[in-house]
Amino acid sequence: MINKVQNVINVWMMSNRHGQESSQMFCSSTEEVTAGSSSEPEPSSSTLTPYNLMNYSQIFGRQQDPLSSSVLLTSRESDDVRISVCPGSSSDTEPSAHSETTPTAAQGHLNISETVYRTNSSGGSSAHSWTSSTPHLKTTPALSHHNRTPRRDLNMTTSSSASHAARAPVIVAVVEGRGLARGEIGMASINMKYPELVLSQFVDTGTYTKVITKLHNLTPMEILMPDTASVKGQGTKLYSLITETFPSVTFTAVMRRYFNEKKGLEFIQQLCVPEFTTVLMEVQTKYYCLASASALLKYFEFVQKSIYAPKSLKVTFSGSEQTAMIDAVSASNLELVVNHRNHRSEHTLFGVLNHTKTSGGERRLRSNILEPLLEMDTIKSRQDTIQELLQNEELFFGLKNAIAHFLDIDELLSALVQIPKQETVAVAESKITQVIQLKHIVELVPSLKVMLQHSTTHLLTAYCKSLEDSRFNSILDHIKSLINDDTSYMKGSLTMRTQKCYAVRPNVSEFLDIARRAYTEVVDDIAGLVAQLGEKHSLPLRTSFSNARGFFIQMKLEGGALPGGKLPDEFIKVSKQKNNFSFTTLDLIKMNDHCEEALKDIFHMSYVVVSKLLSEVHEQIHCLYKLSDVVSMLDMLLSLANACTISNYVRPEFTDTLAIQQGRHPILERISGQQPISNNSYISEGSNFVIITGPNMSGKSTFLKQVALVQIMAQIGCFVPAEYASVRIADQIFTRIGVDDDFETNSSTFMVEMKEVSYIIHNATNSSLIIIDELGRGTSPEEGIGICHSVCEFLINLKAFTLFATHFLELCQLQTLYPNVENQHMQVQHIRTGDGRAERVVYTYQLSRGHSEERNYGIRAAEMTNLPLDIIQEAKTVADKINQKLWAKHHSDPATLKQRADYRLATRLVQTARNSQLDRTSLRHYLKGLKTQYLAEIQMIKENATELVEIEE
Repeated sequence: MINKVQNVINVWMMSNRHGQESSQMFCSSTEEVTAGSSSEPEPSSSTLTPYNLMNYSQIFGRQQDPLSSSVLLTSRESDDVRISVCPGSSSDTEPSAHSETTPTAAQGHLNISETVYRTNSSGGSSAHSWTSSTPHLKTTPALSHHNRTPRRDLNMTTSSSASHAARAPVIVAVVEGRGLARGEIGMASINMKYPELVLSQFVDTGTYTKVITKLHNLTPMEILMPDTASVKGQGTKLYSLITETFPSVTFTAVMRRYFNEKKGLEFIQQLCVPEFTTVLMEVQTKYYCLASASALLKYFEFVQKSIYAPKSLKVTFSGSEQTAMIDAVSASNLELVVNHRNHRSEHTLFGVLNHTKTSGGERRLRSNILEPLLEMDTIKSRQDTIQELLQNEELFFGLKNAIAHFLDIDELLSALVQIPKQETVAVAESKITQVIQLKHIVELVPSLKVMLQHSTTHLLTAYCKSLEDSRFNSILDHIKSLINDDTSYMKGSLTMRTQKCYAVRPNVSEFLDIARRAYTEVVDDIAGLVAQLGEKHSLPLRTSFSNARGFFIQMKLEGGALPGGKLPDEFIKVSKQKNNFSFTTLDLIKMNDHCEEALKDIFHMSYVVVSKLLSEVHEQIHCLYKLSDVVSMLDMLLSLANACTISNYVRPEFTDTLAIQQGRHPILERISGQQPISNNSYISEGSNFVIITGPNMSGKSTFLKQVALVQIMAQIGCFVPAEYASVRIADQIFTRIGVDDDFETNSSTFMVEMKEVSYIIHNATNSSLIIIDELGRGTSPEEGIGICHSVCEFLINLKAFTLFATHFLELCQLQTLYPNVENQHMQVQHIRTGDGRAERVVYTYQLSRGHSEERNYGIRAAEMTNLPLDIIQEAKTVADKINQKLWAKHHSDPATLKQRADYRLATRLVQTARNSQLDRTSLRHYLKGLKTQYLAEIQMIKENATELVEIEE
């Protein structure tokens, strides 16, 4: 019966191939082979299509796809890789960039002539000039073995390595203007698992820094740049910076003419989903990001062996002004997504906030932490949503349960919109799986919509409305018209195999029904064979399945002893694990082969049906993009709300002041499992430069990081660990923490410090948040104080909020010179031992106003060692004499003190006028309090001035 069915199927397949041979007549297999080239026969494919053109091997030094080998023409002396173009395609071997065909499903042949240089961190380059039809290539080597973490010149690990065990499958194209346009940089990136083309252009100050930061956040596996900027030339500043910063990332140099802004615009017009075409208004004058898009899309097609369906790609423009910038060093210092001690540890801000259920939500959360928002309305909309989720438990748990059932929509979308150039069994099987996954996802939309119907916040109601799109019903109707109702996505190899086999409805294809009956009969025969063997040998046999072995036999012996001491001889390939035996027979192997042949025919014929279905889905792909955005955003907001239920977080306000009452370090709170010591923070325009002093281990660094983490949490829309919080939007967050040498660049501690500070000085703005810890410790005290003093004076003149922790108490005198400087310190207590002879220090970790009164805490630390007492005593004597001389001048004249009091009063009045929400009575009491405080301060200044005159007389 099976042979008869197979003969019928073979006749049908031959007739199908015969119908396609006419389309292949225009591309015969008679290629010319030049001297020194090698030729390999192309293996037969199960099905042929007009897209099934020639395939290439070992271009860029990559391994050839064993399923798609072809005749490769190589001139070994010139490294020239050429393949004769089939009749009907263009015969130009060097086409202009303007004559290229846009990579859409409608194209027949693509002619590419390009010189590509491949370099890596080990140095050296290789050049290949190639002319081809649509190229077929395996993914780049970076997908498999380029997984080292790239490092900056400051020897700081990238902020992405912890959350991703391997590098993300992202390809980035970067191009810089020439001549007068140098410094204007365009960037295009695409994730192979998500069909979104992200365009960026950088033209303002700090361009190179922003490009490097963007690349750190993307964690690309490969970077494309024009050959004129790299190998052919001496190497531009941007090229050198990228290759030094990302030594483990694959670098590819492409001919400059493929960075063509006109072709980039054409690609976007033809590939972009109609609902996203508003991006054309944003990018039509962004020539360099369009040029990078042109090269990237052409290269992506070459790498993936597939093309995007027309009107199926999401294109977005991401300007540097839309999000706050956190450079890679600061992200590492703050442990945003990577823990310093253990890269797999969840003791990071990402680990604290990550309670997501989907891959899309996790990616969105990570992206938001590294690039916080600047748009106030968007932040407040997220806060409103989180507040509603916290107040409505039914909504919170209902959405959480609904979201948990969704698969990775982004990855599914990426597979759906790509049209393979060669149809194989694996391609057919994967497309059937994708349709089953799509059915599973679309069927979840109604339950998600029901949960959102009773929401009240603007964001949730907008999401509910977007899910009412009729196109969801249309897609589901198309699916149900061809796919069985009981077909669903399930885990388990055999279960999913059965689902794919019977996915298409019966009576849709007569030959498909015949093939499935043949497959069913083979499976029944396998079950019958195993039952017969069990009866024959009186053994408890059962049928099992795995993707690697197919159907095989398993047996479990309770007693542990085999009847007769061994298995029958007809059982082969025996493996044993404790009392479990696995084996097969020759008959079962033959049946497995019949089963595989039947499955191939089923998948091929099902693919014909599925392809028609997918072409209809492509026309309505936009609603799936909306669904992906809704699910990932809801997942992230649920995760942030979940973090609030674990710890006592409060909703922050947004004003022109950074005021945190009883703030806590979110990561330390997670590590300790209990509420850590809390502190107040206050920075305003009137006191925007805070100098923090205190002994080692008193908590200065922890406090600095705490403020920055609270700032980031607030700007992603999350609640913060405090009793009250008011935050000013920061456009950039800078940190200078740590004093490690950089052995890779042969930089000392001091040089590392100077590089980081120089970066801050050149890029800081009036809206930045700056954190500097222990600057100037890598050189002599005199030079350290001098550098710190000059850096402080520069930053004091900015309106940026700055926290400056130091051991140089001499810097505290800046408060007497500048009215916007405030001294604060970490308190410590001194407790004598029971005998009264020794004294020990107790750290309170509490922040107080004024500079630290602690002296010689370094000497006290030395006392805990085995240094002789006479050395300790001599050190105290010398230090006391130096301190007396330094602090003898530590006073301010009355005029300066009065000016400082006036400045503080004026700034507080301005803040009150801008941000006050008090009623008239409360406002009147507050203003009276300011007046009383001001008059008391003036009176104290007068009294101190009088005492000083009397002392001098």
